[in-house]
Amino acid sequence: MRTCGNTSDVLVVGGGIIGLVTAWRSARLGLSTAVIDPEPGGGAAGVAAGMLAAVTELHYGEQMLLGLNLASAARYPEFVAELEEATGQGTGFRTCGTLSVALDSDDRAHLRELHALQQRSGLDSEWLSGRECRRLEPMLAPGVRGGLRVDGDHQVDPRRLASALVTACERAGVVFHRVWAQRLLVARGRATGVVLAEGTETSAGQVVLAGGSLSGRFEGLPEAVVPPVRPVKGQVLRLTVPPAYAPFLSRTVRAVVRGSHVYLVPRANGELVVGATSEELGWDTTVTAGGVYELLRDAHELVPGITELPLTETRAGLRPASPDNAPLLGPTALPGLHLATGHHRNGVLLTPVTGDVMAQVLTTGELPEVARPFTPGRFGPSPAALSPAPASQEQPA
Repeated sequence: MRTCGNTSDVLVVGGGIIGLVTAWRSARLGLSTAVIDPEPGGGAAGVAAGMLAAVTELHYGEQMLLGLNLASAARYPEFVAELEEATGQGTGFRTCGTLSVALDSDDRAHLRELHALQQRSGLDSEWLSGRECRRLEPMLAPGVRGGLRVDGDHQVDPRRLASALVTACERAGVVFHRVWAQRLLVARGRATGVVLAEGTETSAGQVVLAGGSLSGRFEGLPEAVVPPVRPVKGQVLRLTVPPAYAPFLSRTVRAVVRGSHVYLVPRANGELVVGATSEELGWDTTVTAGGVYELLRDAHELVPGITELPLTETRAGLRPASPDNAPLLGPTALPGLHLATGHHRNGVLLTPVTGDVMAQVLTTGELPEVARPFTPGRFGPSPAALSPAPASQEQPA
């Protein structure tokens, strides 16, 4: 086994947006930091739509997550301003708001219940009639029965965000190992580094596992700290709005059509993102004819003019989901090993607060109050269960 010459204060396994923001924030605080990923900036961010929907995506039973989502949403303007200043790159951040609409009486009743939940939670949303919805967005179908206007739910372009984070990391001195991470190194009951794919070892004072949906399949993890993260497939379409059709939509538009969620996210550059399916199919990332058909069918019911737009891309990605759909943040039962994974559908939204939380943990050892409900230990067995995990051929990030 060869040993890599570099020893870091922090080694981040996984170069998606969560791993990158962790590395950037750590480096900015003076920690020597390295990231292991063959394609930094890739992963789920390349498929995500980038909705910053803390209010719109409130779900029953997830009120605990709401505080973390709201904290991160509030950080976004300052966060992107700092990132854009550090890199000279745009992130596509738009304060455009969101409109959730209902197409039939059942959906209208569901939206009314959601509005009541939002109001009980102290959130800012406004009920609109169908006519008021169409006045805001003239391309909506005539049959829209009502909707919720949420002016505080915005958007960012995850691909541009990821690219800017890679640049920010490079400028902050983060070292990139552009290979797969093969196995965690553990010595004397502590995480000490990682074996890279070519067999070399790189050591670190602290290791952060930010491997997205693959985090639970990383070799060398003791059983007690294996994160309970599973992949949830999402298929997404990208269309282009020709200048003759602009403005097509002025804000993100969402709906539930026949029980399936659909959203349309208009970018300032004329791109229109349509998504997303939610499929429990393991590690499958195949784009299917059925998935594309269902998205276009539901989007057409919502905005009939969409069928006139050029279809430019179809993609499928894997969301990292935990049992309670909330992230796993901070120290594990294995000293020296931290988790930053399991963000499910909120990875882009939670990027700023995750960076802040992980940087504080790595520099002070203390988990901020806002993140304490999301410790990895809320699912796992006691530290006494620490033992090597079975080997796996899959690699994270």
